[in-house]
Amino acid sequence: MRMRNTSADSTDPSPLFEDTSGGQGATSYNRGHEKGPGGYPAQTLLSDPMSNLAMAYGSSLASQGKEMVDKNLDRFIPISRLKYYFAVDTIYVGKKLGLLVFPYMHENWEVSYQQDTPVAPRFDINAPDLYIPVMGFITYILVAGLALGTQNRFTPESLGMQASSALVWLIIEVLATLLSLYLVTVNTDLTTIDLVAFSGYKYVGMIVGVVAGLLFGRMGYYLTLLWCCVSIFVFMIRTLRLKILSEAAAEGVLVRGAKNQLRMYLTMSIAAAQPIFMYWLTFHLVR
Repeated sequence: MRMRNTSADSTDPSPLFEDTSGGQGATSYNRGHEKGPGGYPAQTLLSDPMSNLAMAYGSSLASQGKEMVDKNLDRFIPISRLKYYFAVDTIYVGKKLGLLVFPYMHENWEVSYQQDTPVAPRFDINAPDLYIPVMGFITYILVAGLALGTQNRFTPESLGMQASSALVWLIIEVLATLLSLYLVTVNTDLTTIDLVAFSGYKYVGMIVGVVAGLLFGRMGYYLTLLWCCVSIFVFMIRTLRLKILSEAAAEGVLVRGAKNQLRMYLTMSIAAAQPIFMYWLTFHLVR
C-alpha cells in the first residue's frame, strides 16, 4: 500500500496555474522586467539617450518652423495686429459712419499715438478699422440680393457672382496701390490691412446709394451715390495725404519737387478710384 501511494504521488501531474500568492520575490522579479511596446523594457526605452535627443531635436525643428511661418506671414499680413483693427465700440461706429457720409466739417485728421503706438480705434475716430469694411461688405451683398429679388433677377449664382466680383476688385485695388507705392518709393507706415480698411469704406456709400435707389428710383440712386462719391473722395484725400505726402504737404505747405508731385498724384488717383468702383459695383442693381 505504501509503494502504491508513493508511486501515485510521484506521478501526479503539475498544477495548471503557478501559485504566486505567497511569494514576493516573483512579484518583484516581474515588476522589474515589465515589457514596453515592441517587446523592449519600458525603463530602458525611457532612459535611452538617443530617444531623448530625437525628441528634443524634433521639438526644436517644430518651434523653428513655426517662428519662420509667423515671421514670413506677418511680413505681408500682420495677423498679430488684427485685434487692434476690431477694437471698436458703438460710439466709434456711429461717428465713423457719419464721417464717411459727411467729412466736410471734420478738422483734425491726424491719428493719435500713445508711446509711438496708435491708439485703438474706439479712442480715435481717425484710426482705420476693419469692422466697418467687413460689415459693409456683408451688408452690400445682402442689399444686392434684395435689389435683385425685387426685380425678379435673384439667383444663388448671381449673388455669388456679386460677392466674388466685389472681392476680386478689392484685391486688385489693394495690389495696385501697393505696387504704386513701391514704384513711387513712398516711405509710409501704411500696412496692407490699412489699405484694405480704407478701400473697404466705400461700401458704406454703395449701400446708401442702392437703398436710396430701391426707395426713390434711379434719380434717388444717382443723387445719393453722387453725394457719397464726393464724400469718400474728400475723406480719402484728407486721410491719405497724412500717410503718403511729405510732412510739409501734410501741414498745408506748397508741394514742391518731382517726388512730392508724384505722391500727390498717387493720393488723388487712389481717392478718385473709389467713386469709379462704387458706380461700377452698383449701377446694375437699380433699374
